[in-house]
Amino acid sequence: MAGKKQKNKKKKKKKRIQVKSKPHSTGRQYSPPEGFHLMAKPIGPVCNLRCKYCFYTEKESLFPDEENYRMSDEVLEAYIRKYIETQKIQEVPFVWQGGEPTLMGLDFFKKVVSLQNKYKQGKRITNSLQTNGTLLNDEWCKFLAQYRFLVGLSLDGPEDIHNRYRVDRGGKPTFQSVMDGLKLMQNRRVDFNVLACVTRESSKRPLDVYRFLKEQGVKYIQFIPIVERKPDSIAGKLGLRLGLPPSLKKEEADKSVMPWTVQPEAYGDFLNQIFDEWVKKDVGNIFVMNFEWAIANWAGVQSTACSFSRRCGRSVIVEHNGDIYSCDHFVYPEYRLGNIMEDSPRHLIDSMKQIGFGAMKETTLPDYCRNCEFLIACRGECPKHRFMTTPAGKPGLNYLCPGFRKFFGHIAPYAMYIIRLLQNGLPATAIMKAIDSGKIK
Repeated sequence: MAGKKQKNKKKKKKKRIQVKSKPHSTGRQYSPPEGFHLMAKPIGPVCNLRCKYCFYTEKESLFPDEENYRMSDEVLEAYIRKYIETQKIQEVPFVWQGGEPTLMGLDFFKKVVSLQNKYKQGKRITNSLQTNGTLLNDEWCKFLAQYRFLVGLSLDGPEDIHNRYRVDRGGKPTFQSVMDGLKLMQNRRVDFNVLACVTRESSKRPLDVYRFLKEQGVKYIQFIPIVERKPDSIAGKLGLRLGLPPSLKKEEADKSVMPWTVQPEAYGDFLNQIFDEWVKKDVGNIFVMNFEWAIANWAGVQSTACSFSRRCGRSVIVEHNGDIYSCDHFVYPEYRLGNIMEDSPRHLIDSMKQIGFGAMKETTLPDYCRNCEFLIACRGECPKHRFMTTPAGKPGLNYLCPGFRKFFGHIAPYAMYIIRLLQNGLPATAIMKAIDSGKIK
């Protein structure tokens, strides 16, 4: 843990907990975790919605000769068999995304479970499914509950916020369909969490979003900042937004991003306002992953989120045709590693190309980040957002940096207090009583 209290010379001066990171050395030995993730896109970029901020449906242009984006039985079986047999850990987590994976139909996922049982070799198999929820019915929910799928449901907040960008192919709103799916999952006791995207507009209404989700009985929430660049000339020819664009100066940022992109400091304010309500009322009852990750990093626990890990590269994508790419956000020709039909996923994960990809998250950090007091919590966040220059004009600064500095600075005293509670065998919920009694402000 890297937090210490500073002594105050004046008694009346409010105590402040300073968060310090250890000096950042890219030369330190790095030991990657034994496990890795192969996240599958069985329907590729195909979706029944046309969410305006979606970065994945545009990937159809990378498969110009495709007539059918459905994963074949041969690719599915090779994926399941090789993923399980090349894992060195006992729990193998399968994650199904898209596009919209429920377009594959329920029979496909029944086949998934059957093949997992065939090849599991005594290992524990888990399944997660990310969905927009509009195609869920009672039969789907019964299946998801029976086989203990964890569902990630995309829901941005109240009706007017959700419907602003999450529309179907005809431009019609999807809020009611998503809410119907949520209620069906609750009725069948499906394990689920909500993935709420934070746009420029919704960032101005943090408590409306948070309280709405609480009112719906949502216990697990992840807030995803929407950051999308405008396409440059090369991307325009491909019909894409590139993953690693040139670095920009601060004054150029707003002109270079799509209008729905959340503004950096507004994102920090959004998280802070929700955190203030959560830490006073909801600790132990509502679980906001953004807060969990930050506190875990400060406690020295290896992050389960690649964005906030020291390095990345252990989570790759299997496309519908078996092609394997370095990352969900880097599905471009230059990041193709191989194909599940021909290659061992373990060999691809441990290849110099992929190791180098993951190491860049750390090695390309500018000095501004290496010397930052919040490095231990942030780690530069996701490389796809690192297209800004530092105050000294160096490339590699995260677009959201001002927001993260606001957020990490604001929650630091509370994070340190929670860590001390846990280290002393006390529940994190005790912080609410401490705040109520004035022990921490």
